[in-house]
Amino acid sequence: MRNIFLFSCLSFVLSVSAQTSKKELQAYRINEPPVIDGKLNDAAWNGAEIAKDFVMFRPGDGDPEPENQKTEVRILYNNKAIYVGAYLYDSEPDKIMRQLSERDNRGTSDFFVVGISPNNDGQNEYEFFVTAGATQLDAQVSPANGEDFSWSEVWFSEVSFDEKGWYVEMKIPYAALRFAEVEDMTWGLNIQRRIESSREQYVWNYIDKSTGRPSQYSGLLKGLKNITPPTRLSFSPFASFVLDNYDGNSDTNLNFGMDVKYGITDNFTLFATLVPDFSQAGFDNVVLNLGPFEQVFSEQRQFFIEGADLLEKGNLFFSRRIGSSPVGREDIEEDYAENEILENPDQVKVLNALKVTGRSKKGLGVGVLNAITENTFATIQDTITGEISKIKTEPLTNYNVFVIDQEFNKNSFVSFVNTNVLREGNFRDANISSLVFSLSNPLNSYRLGGDGSMSNISENDHAESGFASRLEFEKTTGQVRYSLRHRFADDTYDKNDLGFQRTNNFNDFTGNVSYRIFEPTKHFNFLRLSFFAGHFRRFKPSVTTSNYTEIDFFATDLKQLSYGFELGTNIGERIDFFEPRTEGRFWKQNGQYRVEFYFSSDFRKRLAFDIRLQYRDRFGTDEYSYELGVGPRFRINDKLEFAYGFTLDQSLNQPGYVDTLDDETIIFGVRQNNQIENSFSSKYSFNDKSSFSVSFRHYWSKVAYQEQYYELGEDGYLMPHPYDENKDLNFNSWNLDLQYVWQFTRGSELVALYRNSIQSEDDRSDLSFGENLSDLLEQPNGHLLSVKLIYFLDYNNVKRWIKKDHS
Repeated sequence: MRNIFLFSCLSFVLSVSAQTSKKELQAYRINEPPVIDGKLNDAAWNGAEIAKDFVMFRPGDGDPEPENQKTEVRILYNNKAIYVGAYLYDSEPDKIMRQLSERDNRGTSDFFVVGISPNNDGQNEYEFFVTAGATQLDAQVSPANGEDFSWSEVWFSEVSFDEKGWYVEMKIPYAALRFAEVEDMTWGLNIQRRIESSREQYVWNYIDKSTGRPSQYSGLLKGLKNITPPTRLSFSPFASFVLDNYDGNSDTNLNFGMDVKYGITDNFTLFATLVPDFSQAGFDNVVLNLGPFEQVFSEQRQFFIEGADLLEKGNLFFSRRIGSSPVGREDIEEDYAENEILENPDQVKVLNALKVTGRSKKGLGVGVLNAITENTFATIQDTITGEISKIKTEPLTNYNVFVIDQEFNKNSFVSFVNTNVLREGNFRDANISSLVFSLSNPLNSYRLGGDGSMSNISENDHAESGFASRLEFEKTTGQVRYSLRHRFADDTYDKNDLGFQRTNNFNDFTGNVSYRIFEPTKHFNFLRLSFFAGHFRRFKPSVTTSNYTEIDFFATDLKQLSYGFELGTNIGERIDFFEPRTEGRFWKQNGQYRVEFYFSSDFRKRLAFDIRLQYRDRFGTDEYSYELGVGPRFRINDKLEFAYGFTLDQSLNQPGYVDTLDDETIIFGVRQNNQIENSFSSKYSFNDKSSFSVSFRHYWSKVAYQEQYYELGEDGYLMPHPYDENKDLNFNSWNLDLQYVWQFTRGSELVALYRNSIQSEDDRSDLSFGENLSDLLEQPNGHLLSVKLIYFLDYNNVKRWIKKDHS
């Protein structure tokens, strides 16, 4: 049987593939480069071959472009860069939408995009967007992350308009690309154009949306010969001034540092950040966490965001672990509760970080990240003697990620991933290794994927190993698709030192069936209907913990209105091993159902909005909850926009964990939890390189418990208990950001940020919204002022400047 299975898998991967015709375009070599002004009137463009005859990508499928909105593109090259000239004709130029927006945000605009795959591997691609508002966007496309807009390079573009339409001129330096230097190269190429007024998108080389990924449908760019690319080396030195004031106590810092990018080889690049400054990272959307799992926040630091596709293979790397809360911080709160804690830092400073990523012409990808964080101490004062001492809460720590990834057949890969955390002294160390694979057949109609991971944790001379795995099979073509998945983790698997996992000790089986359309119908531009079912088990002991089924519907009609609903339920009792917060204990609950409706209006209009309504009810009990979310947006003109968000979430008669007594009795309470979130954002763009923005968020949650508390029995059910402590909560999180950005040249910018922040927690659950807000504004405030100047230096330009000065 084993031999039959191996032979079947081998046949699945190596079967004969169908060939798809690809368009070809000859790049035209030039001696004198064009001036990048968006006007396309340089003589260099005259001799270039034209890419034309675009076809519809969305919402239709292969329909020819309209006669009055033709697209023509020419590509030039020399030893320094690729040059792209696009003629985007439109018989009604007044209807071209051209909202100004910040980098990597296309706003409500027409756009043009060129996708380049130097390895022509069908999986990895670099995309360069220019909107009609002259905004730049760039993305790195990979099987792991899809379009990753956190990737950022320095390149040049301008746009212009006349009575025939609009025009794009681009210069993409070779430093922005990764490719092997050979005499005669053929690159993958595709080009797209978005017409926002009609929500139509056209593509040069046809993309079959029903099968595979868009990157597998690139045409060919030929004629790239005898390129001698310059040295890929750039520096971004920065200086920042930070004034941090909290409750009248101020701290000022003047920081100097530098980011470096260096092309080690043609295809591999080193990124380093020296003495990093993350003072301008965005604020986290903190909420009151009543559950047993930590709250997760997305990465806000650019160095860790950019180009992380390889490093995130296997889902072992969660970059927020680097520089997060010290491992011993909570111990200080418990072990020194009778002393005065003068200082207990909640973050660890990152001393430096570097990463190397790249992929060879033969599809071998390598990714390495290494970061070092400094020693961190809490300051304690003895309340009797007055003696002050420092307690180490986080030692000098080294974080490392190592990935080897081999791609093949333009649709498959096998990867090895290792993450390692080494802490100085007797603190906890961790090492996780994983083998990851994704195998698709040549027709891109079926995929088999999975991984197997081993964790090794060492702490206080004790070592512990764990294992986890994932196996999935899916049909990836056609209107009807399905998938089957199995996930497993034993009770000792732990990747949380440099990854993120909510739970271990599970053995889950899930499946999904869906139907979708790829061409507009009489009523819909897009429609998807799906059904999900899951059976969830615990590994030790081997028991069923829950089941879940859900039906989802989503559609966009011909008027560009989107709407949908979700209906989900679990039948029978659910056994929760996590809410009791004690190993081996569990809590039994009845099943529940959840229904959600949502609607989104046409965002081409000046006034648009989203609305969402959700209701949840637990069978056989008084517990229920509802949530309302509303998000209007108003675009005054192409420079100014306002957006508001409101969410009301109320849970009534909700049982949950409260406390664990000294005798290990677990106390539960029944609560009413009211949550209100208000957010506001606005941006005024002076031009495509300068803007002023406002971001505001206030989150308020109050929790009121009923007088009767309960003890969790050994059988998993609740029984009355005379517990009488006040566990009511009133929690607020307030953030206000004012930011000015000026990109005075590509890659160089001046950013000024002011941030006001307040966070409070007490037991005053009786306050009204107005009373709470008045009280909140009297709490200690945090004020942060940060001014940061970054200047981009290309080594080749610096070298020319020096030669010019000496000549």
